Amino acid sequence: MQSASDRHEYPAHWEADVVLRDGGTARIRPITVDDAERLVSFYEQVSDESKYYRFFAPYPRLSAKDVHRFTHHDFVDRVGLAATVGGEFIATVRYDRIGADGMAASAPADEAEVAFLVQDAHQGRGVASALLEHIAAVARERGIRRFAAEVLPANTKMIKVFTDAGYTQQRSFEDGVVRLEFDLEPTERSLAVQRAREQRAESHSVRRLLAPGSVAVVGTGRAPGGVGRSVLGNLREAGFTGPLHAVNRAFPEDLKEIDGIPAHRSVRDIAEPVDLAIVAVPAEHVPEVVTECGEHGVQGLVVLSAGYAESGPDGRERQRALVRHARAYGMRIIGPNAFGVINTSPQVRLNASLAPEMPRPGRIGLFAQSGAIGIALLSRLHRRGGGVTGVTGVSTFVSSGNRADVSGNDVLQYWYDDPDTDVALMYLESIGNPRKFTRLARRTAAAKPLVVVQGSGSAPQGHAVRATRLPHATVSALLRQAGVIRVDTITELVDAGLLLARQPLPTGPRVAILGNSESLGLLTYDACLSEGLRPLPPLDLTTEATAEDFHAALARALADETCDAVVVTAIPAIGETSPSDAQLAEALRSAAAAAPAKPVLVVHVELGGLAAALSAATSTAPRAEAAARARGAAPDGRTPAQAAVAAPEGAHLIPAYPAAERAVRALAEAVHYARWRREAADPGKVPAYEDIDEKAAARLIDGLLSRGQGLTLGTEETCELLGHYGIRTRRAIPAPTPDEAARAAAVLGYPVALKATAPHLRHRADLGGVRLDLADEEQLRRSYAELTELFGKPEEVRPVVQAMAPRGVDTVVRAVIDPAAGAVLSFGLAGAASQLLGDMAHRLVPVTDRDATSLIRSIRTAPLLFGWRGSTPVDTPALEELLLRVSRLVDDHPEVVAVTLEPVVVAPHGLSVLGASVRLAPPPARDDLGPRTLPAY
Repeated sequence: MQSASDRHEYPAHWEADVVLRDGGTARIRPITVDDAERLVSFYEQVSDESKYYRFFAPYPRLSAKDVHRFTHHDFVDRVGLAATVGGEFIATVRYDRIGADGMAASAPADEAEVAFLVQDAHQGRGVASALLEHIAAVARERGIRRFAAEVLPANTKMIKVFTDAGYTQQRSFEDGVVRLEFDLEPTERSLAVQRAREQRAESHSVRRLLAPGSVAVVGTGRAPGGVGRSVLGNLREAGFTGPLHAVNRAFPEDLKEIDGIPAHRSVRDIAEPVDLAIVAVPAEHVPEVVTECGEHGVQGLVVLSAGYAESGPDGRERQRALVRHARAYGMRIIGPNAFGVINTSPQVRLNASLAPEMPRPGRIGLFAQSGAIGIALLSRLHRRGGGVTGVTGVSTFVSSGNRADVSGNDVLQYWYDDPDTDVALMYLESIGNPRKFTRLARRTAAAKPLVVVQGSGSAPQGHAVRATRLPHATVSALLRQAGVIRVDTITELVDAGLLLARQPLPTGPRVAILGNSESLGLLTYDACLSEGLRPLPPLDLTTEATAEDFHAALARALADETCDAVVVTAIPAIGETSPSDAQLAEALRSAAAAAPAKPVLVVHVELGGLAAALSAATSTAPRAEAAARARGAAPDGRTPAQAAVAAPEGAHLIPAYPAAERAVRALAEAVHYARWRREAADPGKVPAYEDIDEKAAARLIDGLLSRGQGLTLGTEETCELLGHYGIRTRRAIPAPTPDEAARAAAVLGYPVALKATAPHLRHRADLGGVRLDLADEEQLRRSYAELTELFGKPEEVRPVVQAMAPRGVDTVVRAVIDPAAGAVLSFGLAGAASQLLGDMAHRLVPVTDRDATSLIRSIRTAPLLFGWRGSTPVDTPALEELLLRVSRLVDDHPEVVAVTLEPVVVAPHGLSVLGASVRLAPPPARDDLGPRTLPAY
């Protein structure tokens, strides 16, 4: 397959797996001389009409000359790509470079003719659109900037492929043929089209796994127990709405069913289609199962089997082979080493997991890379007492295990437009593609809350994760910038999720507190202050408060325009007038229902009955009817207290928390998220500065990079490059001798600063390596002598002379290109605040004017910029402009892989950049700008 070409080696990096419109997968790769038989077989399966559209004439078969032409490419001027499923072609595309006369040409000609052919059985799956993205990327790599295509007017499908792609194009009609010409440079519209197609395709691929029409459990044991038999039982008990099949090659030939479910020795023996296969066989037998499933047309696999990447290098290679094998048949995989998947929709009722009970239907989507954490999450949502009550149920649950194929990104694509999911909860041990996850998270968070617990930063052994140089805290900060509600524990994950699932978002941070315990009210007040909220003085109803008192107080608080949310605190009360749990729950719910625009939370102490009553009949915990009766419950599973206060369908149910700190922390996250939603509606703009000379900067960068693969610029080159973007640096003149220091000061004018720039002394004023406000030559020479006496010879100290800048606050601005997350802009105060305390704020590039404004206000030491303790406020608009200019520089020129401006002294009027360094390197690959692909294996 990968034979040497006429002029160039086989370009293996063009190979890619893609998800098609219907959720299936295909392999895209270059066509080689070894593909002659595949090409002929493919062409024989194409209809006469499609052949006519391709060649503009009847063309029943390919001649030997045609086959040679279409399989022999130089991979520069002539390139052919094929989309394959099961190793066989389903579509092809090729380009031929042409000159101005329309004839075959070589570089520097930058135009090519392009033509497609798609098997009729695979038309409508988005194959041509995917091939166009990949052939366009190949053409750009080979210096081709424009495609031309001639299409018959009746071939409307192919015309639509070109016109819908979003490229800038021209259309003409001549001699009965439509000629389309379009530039290949990605445009804002072409990227939007590509990402919309990506979302639809990946969403459909997950939907095929979560909403199958039929399921086969491969590896069902003959005896009760075991993974396969347990999953089969869970599917049956959940009431899966489609056909089920039990598969085990060890079944006796005369065995027709097991537990009332049809039994088969092989997937091939199943007479009807199978959409999803649950694989629970030893790892060494999985390849055989994958082959059977692929040949039978199974759409997806959930692999529960262990023994893959989590077990070491051999297992990692076994995992890679598994993914390649499944994708060859167009199947996607959840797992291996997965816990399973759940879909509570009444139309599906899928419990293809090791969870013995089916969660009650609800509005929360759960994703966990760890099976153990998945069990814990389901358990927390099941729990009815002693913790956060389950005020809503689960829509879908995915435990991805080693996430060799389907990842959190794919599930986010599904949840984005899933009408059954209002809140997404994710436990992530690793993020394989932070740049894409951040993009998807931002879009999802704009529509529904996304709450994430992120692991410590070290990926489990089974996860293939691209390296990132960013600290774990920086990645977390970038997630928050994208609207992610970032929490630290699964307890906080559930706390926040349950509040967001059934309560409206608060419009501000003002919190009313009321209850029958003064002490608990004060604890709640202090917790609000700790979380940055603005609590009103607590209202103590005393321990004699009745249900009516709670109702009236809550109604007044909700009607108060100075309040954005209410926290109700409740402790057990003693007395004849004390309300029962059911009465109190009904009083609170009825008051909250009258003002549904504000969130209400309850902090309860030793009132498990209240928590249960507040959750009413909406717990996620299933209850068997017989077990419910045994406990004195109603036939539908509710306790008598719940039955008495059942909330109407769709009502805002009140979440209850056993500790004030947990309730307030969840509320604070909701406040921050609501503010992000409001700000995300107007993200701001990237200003266009007239004095930026992008072309001059590009010429300078190209010239500098011609010297080598990567280099740190010298002082003059750094100043020149920054100057093209309107960033002026204060000149620093090297002073290897006292006389040269004096001459430099004469040029710059007194007063001056004398600085040691040796790496161990740079930016270390605390060591005495910086002398300021030197008013004359005598002071300069005396300071020079002190520096060399203290730190060594001039060549060791590397002293420079610099004109004094106006006094202000020392800050630092950095930008770095991370291979995983992309370009990141960082800001903080220079010195101990950033170096010792890590007080830095971060934003993804490109930064908008609103991002710049929030960036400088995000650090803990920001008050020093705004007149803290009577000091003069500094020129923050000038600082914001500097941040925007640095952002433009690294966004316009990805070769600029690192920029550091330190210190940047921000004065009351203007700022001074006293130190700057820039590093150039060939830009890292931008997979978010290239064609759609799945992670390579």
